[in-house]
Amino acid sequence: METILSLEHFSKIYRNGRGAKNISFPVERGQVVGLLGPNGSGKTTIMKAITGLTTPTEGKVEVFGADITHDREGALGKVGALIEQPALYESLTAWEHLAMAARYYPQVDKARMEHVLQMVGLGPYAKERCGRFSLGMKQRMGLALALLSEPELLVLDEPTNGLDIEATIEVREIIIALAKEKGVTFLVASHLASEIEKMCSHVLVLYEGEMISFDTKEEALRLHPSLEDYFLDKVREKKGPVVL
Repeated sequence: METILSLEHFSKIYRNGRGAKNISFPVERGQVVGLLGPNGSGKTTIMKAITGLTTPTEGKVEVFGADITHDREGALGKVGALIEQPALYESLTAWEHLAMAARYYPQVDKARMEHVLQMVGLGPYAKERCGRFSLGMKQRMGLALALLSEPELLVLDEPTNGLDIEATIEVREIIIALAKEKGVTFLVASHLASEIEKMCSHVLVLYEGEMISFDTKEEALRLHPSLEDYFLDKVREKKGPVVL
């Protein structure tokens, strides 16, 4: 298997002491790896480091074999990302956002832009200004921008945030299909175990900035009825027995 992403003893500690500490894991082509943990567990910190939005305090992050700190262009050339909330201009339409982003990708044409909008369910709203979009529509727009260049690695932070049930299922199906049919690799963060369970092939549990487990979903569910139970079991192991 080809390693697409690798973190080796990665740490990023902020002035308040929070962040992520000593994180090491590989992601191979076609895998959908879920970062599972509560708010503040280090998920977004890891994703920001992978996409070059922050630099490690210690350790190394490699994307497609390139060190993100020393060769950002080489590392990110085939990466798409949606980190936290998508940055959208309220006065621009969905189509104008894609046209602006397409300037950076010579292989992206109008047919690709139309395809991406249809894929995320925004085809009928191509000419509508994003300032009028609901939270869920803005999240779809962010996903469209992440998919635009046909990236080989997608880094998605809470991609179903703000989506209704139908849209959540659609996004999940897009992720699963691209991984299975196109070999696209995904790193997906969520604080919802049920979402990770339904779309991911692997699960990495984060708690208080530390990685406490990394398993295939199959292995995680072998001794647990759900990923929620798996998560709680791993957290109990980390915290130790409760002293009464």
